[in-house]
Amino acid sequence: MNDSIEILGLTERGRHGWFEFETQAGQTFRVDLVLSLVDGVMSAAADSDDLAATVDYGAIAESVRALVAGEPVRLIETLAERIAETCLADHRVHAVEVAVHKPQAPVSAAVDDIAVRIRRVRG
Repeated sequence: MNDSIEILGLTERGRHGWFEFETQAGQTFRVDLVLSLVDGVMSAAADSDDLAATVDYGAIAESVRALVAGEPVRLIETLAERIAETCLADHRVHAVEVAVHKPQAPVSAAVDDIAVRIRRVRG
């Protein structure tokens, strides 16, 4: 499993957070994805030059964008899991690495970013 598609820096406003002010005001989230493809998918797509033979990264990005903009969750861990499930719904995706960045997280320390990173494998 060496072939992958990366979607980096998907940015969307969402209302996820533990505190009420986060769910009311919202903030910007950034998502990075690495989709590990089932063996042969990338080669078949390259040979056919047909979008139907590969993972439609535009459709995946739109689905993830909708999750971030949609129903709020309290933890970005929950959001990351939902994103992973959405990516693995495509049978050509064997595994996915998801990073959900919350640069405006309400923490007392001076930080540039808070991120949760998970990896999920089909089956």
